[in-house]
Amino acid sequence: MSTTPDPLAALGTIPGVADSVDSVRKAVDRVYGHRIMRRRSNEVTSEAALRGARGSAALSGAEWALEEVRRRSDFSGDGEARAVGGALRLTAEAGQLLSIWRQSPLRVLARLHLVAAADADEAAGRPRLAGESVDEPLIELPLPDADEVAGRLEGLSRLIIQGGSAPALVTAAVVHGELITLRPFASCNGLVARAAERIVLVGSGLDPKAVCPAEAGHAELGRAAYVAALEGYASGTPEGMAAWIAHCGKAVELGVRESTAVCEALQRGAA
Repeated sequence: MSTTPDPLAALGTIPGVADSVDSVRKAVDRVYGHRIMRRRSNEVTSEAALRGARGSAALSGAEWALEEVRRRSDFSGDGEARAVGGALRLTAEAGQLLSIWRQSPLRVLARLHLVAAADADEAAGRPRLAGESVDEPLIELPLPDADEVAGRLEGLSRLIIQGGSAPALVTAAVVHGELITLRPFASCNGLVARAAERIVLVGSGLDPKAVCPAEAGHAELGRAAYVAALEGYASGTPEGMAAWIAHCGKAVELGVRESTAVCEALQRGAA
């Protein structure tokens, strides 16, 4: 029997984290119990993907109205358009990478960055090298050097591959927070981190139909709250970690609220 400690599971013992985990599970169960989900879940999933992409792009500085995201087909213009396009591509790609994530998370992260950056970054698909700068203007946390990034990415990869008993919310929050803190790529780190959070939530079985867009919830909570919670994660203190996990939990619950509203709208239309 292995006696190797599970650091992610240990986070679940921090005061307040268990309450966040329980609250998220109850919220997710409620939307999955909606009768529309039994007949029209594909429509809810599609709408959740759109709203999630819009939320992720908003946190990267592209605060577009939902209908504008829905209407546009060309995202090759300015930085905002590229951010929205990248978020949409990532949302579509994430579902194709679920089976690879638990075996090769670093390969998935490289693929996510390649998809997000497209041809806008010559270093797309690989972690930054020593001396390379990072284009992530909305995140002002201290930037770890390339050697620290490599080591911590390997550590994160080992945790994911080994698995463990940590709740999905805790794992998703750590993956998201670690990637934003490290900013391992030269660009699009926020988009990649939020896509990775989605992969964990879906692949863990918490949200198997991808109808609880945490990205939309993060955006609704606002950029200032997002950055403040990330600073708590980066501090490494139990209180800071708990605050970040709670923030991610609230984002999932707000994503649930979005999809519940979609279910209600579909139900009214079918009446």
